[in-house]
Amino acid sequence: MKAYELVVYPERCHGCGNCVVSCPVNAKHPETWGGKGPYSDDVVIRVENGVVTVVNQDLCGGCGACIEACPVNAIELVFKRK
Repeated sequence: MKAYELVVYPERCHGCGNCVVSCPVNAKHPETWGGKGPYSDDVVIRVENGVVTVVNQDLCGGCGACIEACPVNAIELVFKRK
């Protein structure tokens, strides 16, 4: 189990897709460059219905690239207590 969780605040997100294209896990998919993200389950995040959605928490490496790319602070890593 990871010591952190990627959390999205949908009320802040406006679906720009910056986080999707900045994610190194998502970068292996050519469809990512449109900002919407691939429709497979082997991505961390993608934009669905106008907001970013965490698709596969287990693939997140905790690098924070998506957090840095978000202009409205809609994403954060929350560290869990042991």
